[in-house]
Amino acid sequence: MNKTPKKSTVSRKKTTDPGEALIKAIIQGIQEKKGHDIVMIDLRKSGNSITDYFIICHGTSDTQVEAIARSVEETVLKKTKEYPHHVEGNDNAHWIIIDYFNAVVHIFVEEKRNFYGLEKLWADAPNLKVAYA
Repeated sequence: MNKTPKKSTVSRKKTTDPGEALIKAIIQGIQEKKGHDIVMIDLRKSGNSITDYFIICHGTSDTQVEAIARSVEETVLKKTKEYPHHVEGNDNAHWIIIDYFNAVVHIFVEEKRNFYGLEKLWADAPNLKVAYA
């Protein structure tokens, strides 16, 4: 009687985190329209955050901010099939917020980004400055 264990038929394929795919798509959308100083803030361990990540960038004009926001929405939809839960700020395009539940994207004109200083408000959370690929 052979007691050799049978090989498992379950695939051990590495699965990707759906949040990771979302983050990559957001960053790609920002980079396609030359968003400046992309920063990702990891809020998962902050204890009382309503999202996992903030992704922050800025453009040099209202027109560029609008273009970045459109690019993020289009790229995320194409890559992940996700629609934003909510979008705010398209009316004046000084600060557009795109909420995807797991990640919230903040796209500013530079002056507003400097004024509000979100990175400083969340200074205790790990953040990563994203380099262009």
